[in-house]
Amino acid sequence: MTSQEFGVRPGEKTVALPEKPDAGVYFIGRIHTPWRTRDDCPKNARESDAVCTAELDPRFADALKDAETCSHLVLLYWMDRAPRNLAVQVPGRLGGEQHGTFALRSPARPNPIAMSVVKLLGIEGNKLRVVGLDCLDGTPLLDIKPYLSSVDSVPDAVVGWRKKKS
Repeated sequence: MTSQEFGVRPGEKTVALPEKPDAGVYFIGRIHTPWRTRDDCPKNARESDAVCTAELDPRFADALKDAETCSHLVLLYWMDRAPRNLAVQVPGRLGGEQHGTFALRSPARPNPIAMSVVKLLGIEGNKLRVVGLDCLDGTPLLDIKPYLSSVDSVPDAVVGWRKKKS
């Protein structure tokens, strides 16, 4: 799937991207999910109870030491098939209204970094079995961090434009 397959919806605005990136990243592995197309993918990680696998490059396996003690992890991943030039989007599932990219969780963004808090089911070697992902099969994995409910949870957080819809 290429970014062209996402298309630009009526009302969306694109921007010209810089000629070259400012930094590089190392993909530490790949995520394996049951989803092959954008339409198959859940639009929110909490919508699915599918068991997925985060497979690390074997050179990073030692970095998993003590990760098995975590009930939940934060996975950061690179939505490599999403467009990177949308500044204003019109998400079809959110009523067709315009919103700025930085007010959305859409994968279409200048740096298509996504995150999900996943439930860790187990670790076998360099493979983590998890629940709570919303990405296509083969998505590059950027990082893994422990989820700390004491600092990561903000129960009174609000997204104003979504609150207005209810």
